[in-house]
Amino acid sequence: MPDKGHLDRVKNGRQGSVRSSVGPCSEIGAVWRDAKRRPSPGARHNDREREREKRLSPISINGSGDAPRRASVSVRPIQIHTGSPPLNSASVTSPLFATSPPNSALFGSPPAGSAHSGGRSLTASHSFSARVGKALAPFPINESPVKILLLENVNTAAVDLLKAQGYHVDEIKSALGEQELITKLREGGYQAVGIRSKTKVTAKVISEVPSLLVIGCFCIGTNQVDLIAAAKAGIAVFNSPFSNSRSVAELVISEVIALSRQLCDRSREMREGIWNKVSKGCWEIRGKCLGERARLQIVGYGHIGSQLSVLAEAMGMSVLYYDVMPIMPLGSAKQVDTLDDLLGAVDFLSLHVPELPETTNLISDAQLNLMKDGAYLLNNARGKVVDIPALVRALQSGKLAGAAIDVFPSEPAANGPNFGDALNTWATELRACPNLILTPHIGGSTEEAQSMIGAEVGSALIRYINYGSSIGAVNFPEVSLRPILSDGTVRLCHVHLNQPGVLKIVNSILGEHNVEKQFSDSKGDTAYLLADISHVGEAEIKEIYEAISGTRSNIATRMLF
Repeated sequence: MPDKGHLDRVKNGRQGSVRSSVGPCSEIGAVWRDAKRRPSPGARHNDREREREKRLSPISINGSGDAPRRASVSVRPIQIHTGSPPLNSASVTSPLFATSPPNSALFGSPPAGSAHSGGRSLTASHSFSARVGKALAPFPINESPVKILLLENVNTAAVDLLKAQGYHVDEIKSALGEQELITKLREGGYQAVGIRSKTKVTAKVISEVPSLLVIGCFCIGTNQVDLIAAAKAGIAVFNSPFSNSRSVAELVISEVIALSRQLCDRSREMREGIWNKVSKGCWEIRGKCLGERARLQIVGYGHIGSQLSVLAEAMGMSVLYYDVMPIMPLGSAKQVDTLDDLLGAVDFLSLHVPELPETTNLISDAQLNLMKDGAYLLNNARGKVVDIPALVRALQSGKLAGAAIDVFPSEPAANGPNFGDALNTWATELRACPNLILTPHIGGSTEEAQSMIGAEVGSALIRYINYGSSIGAVNFPEVSLRPILSDGTVRLCHVHLNQPGVLKIVNSILGEHNVEKQFSDSKGDTAYLLADISHVGEAEIKEIYEAISGTRSNIATRMLF
């Protein structure tokens, strides 16, 4: 009968839990534990007892507060490195566990004068006390951890998660320019980079950093990353599409109230010593407003728009929304067919759409002229969605009674007195407009939102690095398999061109082996395949890797175990 510890591990594995009980399996540090390797005959337990002890007593590395159960598991690991081999070690060359970017580029550079055949140097050491997560014993933490660079003050929730996996995490509080980023990533040999909204990961960065495996955007938007170039290079990009939804929705509600009561103007006047107690042009948002019920128009009814809808209705507002897709409303909100038909009927227009060619200057002179006199515009989406000079004209003429802007076409790379005409030529004119709320892109800047974003994106990076799961990737086919629960099984992660005949070639290579499970999907020109192969040894793993990574359609290939 299976022991309770084993059943618990199987249960956890089926649930796909990655939170903290996952041990990492990476292309730069993996251990193949051959079933034939046994402790010496002089050990005090017999074979059966030793095997049971190895299953039940790993050192648990987790963040859930569980007390670790100690055991020393002696194995002979294969440690991959990109620098000079350590002393007293036998070096061999192999492309095992590698991610093979286009043109067979390597992670880092091989040691000077070393021989290699399209792979990276492997060092065979003699003993290693493996630290294993409770759920997935085949994924031990290796002596050569994955290297991750986090920029722009990524929340500590992500840092803690990643470090708990045994990854090497470096942090930089500010954004980096293009060349600075290239230099830092290349010199550090990083496999993953985490950014927020200011750092730009361009096609040049992607092409010049062959070690890069995955990008984490610790925010909603991904327009700061060249998604097409990343997909072509086999690099998955993850973001956090809803973790800051509540924070942004609450900011919008606060802006609606502040605008309707002209709070910013009254506050500025008081700071200047002016007492100006007036009620003209100030309104309640519940009940009557501008001659009818206060109406909030939401453009984009996704995670943020729907949250805003619920909050607005709770405060007595009626909600209309426009979206390019038919979406079931929450509460009493009503969807309309076109944007133009609605502009003249609403008091508050709030934008929540992505930055796309179709949404650039979505609100310009024509749309502003269709809005009712005395209406309000709120943009907490993307800076290029609103034509700012047109907005300035509407505010100066009195067409709009006020506006709230949290995002801008060009934003400073760092805090400080940087929001001026040198960055945006209309900045001075905009700042002089009446009843205007300007904020420095703080929609998701709350402790709660940043913690949830850190946990969400951090977990996505872990799932991709450890298991090859691309669920949630914005530029990649979404593919996942349940975790490996047995020794002697290797996972193939194969990114390839979306072309006819590729699976036929791959399956002909895998046909001589026992494929336990396999899943493939495609998105645009990129396809992604995961396959678990059991009962294979080191020589067979190397053979499979070389055959598949050598196909003409190959973009990137990893093998995890």
